[in-house]
Amino acid sequence: MTIGFIGTGNMGGALIKALAPRYPLCAFNRGRDKLLRVCEVTGAVPMDSAEAVAAASDLLVLAVKPNVIPTVLEQLAPVVRPEAIVVSVAVSLPLSLYEKALGHDRKIVRAMPNTPAAVGAGVTALCFGSACTEADRALVSEVFSAAGLAEEVPESRMGSVSALTGSSPAYICMLIEAMADAGVYQGIPRDQAIRMAAQAVLGTAKLVLESGKHPEQLKDEVCSPGGTTIRGVAALEQRGFRGAILDALNACADAAKDKG
Repeated sequence: MTIGFIGTGNMGGALIKALAPRYPLCAFNRGRDKLLRVCEVTGAVPMDSAEAVAAASDLLVLAVKPNVIPTVLEQLAPVVRPEAIVVSVAVSLPLSLYEKALGHDRKIVRAMPNTPAAVGAGVTALCFGSACTEADRALVSEVFSAAGLAEEVPESRMGSVSALTGSSPAYICMLIEAMADAGVYQGIPRDQAIRMAAQAVLGTAKLVLESGKHPEQLKDEVCSPGGTTIRGVAALEQRGFRGAILDALNACADAAKDKG
């Protein structure tokens, strides 16, 4: 099975890096230099046009900006293979737009991955068009599982997922940066502070996923009575830490719904 990418920017490039060890890949990008850099690193085959990628692909990933999608669909409609699965990672655009452009009998999938896919630790939400079979669902889920966790959600929840997983790496990077700043303030060298803060976040996330315990329980296990951690928790609560996270994710989700 050949997977083709149209667009090798941040998200397209991240997915190509995740999938390259497992699948034959080809790609096109309007910026030739960016295309060749990604292909050189991953072994994906650079193509001369989007049409060439579409004609060669069993699974075609559209990783371009939402405002470009209508033009790309018009360009590709005559050459997309009838049996091909078309996956779009463009934010907010509904399945109906793709089905109208390519045909209601075409296999269309909306995907919402995030940038940690580049290291095989991403989260991808998937919703499927009516022409997709159970075998198509299983295949696409298997492909995106190579980039991390793949979860099927209703299309009505895609905007919410874009906030929860698509935008949250930015907020988590802000958290890591702030933790590292605190380490530097306490005398830890910057590079070491960043590594330790990032590993603390990574390890905690792994513990949540693998222990099966609720995050609240894991938090309480660290908070000894009268200890240092509970004092830090109190300081965060005084400054509205959880409320700020809720507000950020809800603002992001609302913006995604407005675009849709």
